Amino acid sequence: MGVYEKKLQTIVRKFKNKSIMVIGDLILDNYIFGLVDRISPEAPVPVVWANREEFVCGGAANVGVNLVDLGARVDLCGVIGKDYFGDVLFSHVKKRGIESRMIVRDPKRPTTLKTRILASHQQILRLDWESLEFLELDINKKIFNKVKKHIDDADAVIIEDYGKGVINPGLVKDLVELCRAKGKVVTVDPKEEHLDYYTDVTALTPNLKEAQVAANMKIRSKDEIPLLGEIIMDRLKPKGLLLTLGEHGMMVFHDNKVKHIPSHAREVYDVTGAGDTVISVFTMALSCGASFFDAAAVANYAASIVVGKLGAQTTTRDELIKRIEAK
Repeated sequence: MGVYEKKLQTIVRKFKNKSIMVIGDLILDNYIFGLVDRISPEAPVPVVWANREEFVCGGAANVGVNLVDLGARVDLCGVIGKDYFGDVLFSHVKKRGIESRMIVRDPKRPTTLKTRILASHQQILRLDWESLEFLELDINKKIFNKVKKHIDDADAVIIEDYGKGVINPGLVKDLVELCRAKGKVVTVDPKEEHLDYYTDVTALTPNLKEAQVAANMKIRSKDEIPLLGEIIMDRLKPKGLLLTLGEHGMMVFHDNKVKHIPSHAREVYDVTGAGDTVISVFTMALSCGASFFDAAAVANYAASIVVGKLGAQTTTRDELIKRIEAK
């Protein structure tokens, strides 16, 4: 193991007890597992014999789970409905040791629920319950007041935008101004059609598809990726840009420098939730004083771990340290 790998391991060891605030769309993921052996006599659709059901934290709540598993203290901020599924999501957040004091209940909105029906490891149907409307002004104000009250407790802030209405232009403007005034790292996992909301943040972490939509540019070869990044950097002026490239790793833009980091993945079983892991690890590393390039390198190792697992999975400090050593 080289000097650089030891440096990355030192960054990971500093993760313990870092305090991260996560603001965004809270989602309850519901999985129904079963078997299919016939077609319905009522319609040409498969009949699923359901035998197991799971509820897990999704969206911004899954980022919270990633951070807790890395050793962070997490304040989760978002909106759930005053409904049964809101109760289920709230209880799962509490069970994972995530602070829930900044979660707001809105009786006018349903809790965002994504139900996936799977048979023989294949997804047959996804059913979404959600509202895509922006928050009403009083709910917006409640959220910002909670952030303002607890911002001094945070080492960094993550904004998770899944396009479910919590992240809106007015709230983002106030959040970013507050974070800058307080000297807080603020990173964003953006919804591509909302990219213009995010000016002057610490870092953006879009994937290649999101970046192309946001920049209104379709790249024809990997040689054009640096130009794509430069367009986003010039347009939004973040301090840094972490562009995830799937099996091709990552590209980092910072201080007029561009660096490509190849993927360390040995096997890819499932990319679900990998973006949540990337922004969690990247933000934790930045909050520990790591450079943008070193933070991205650590996040790249973390991504190589979770894509080798089935479903939306997380990693731990110990697992990450061992992965860096094995490289």
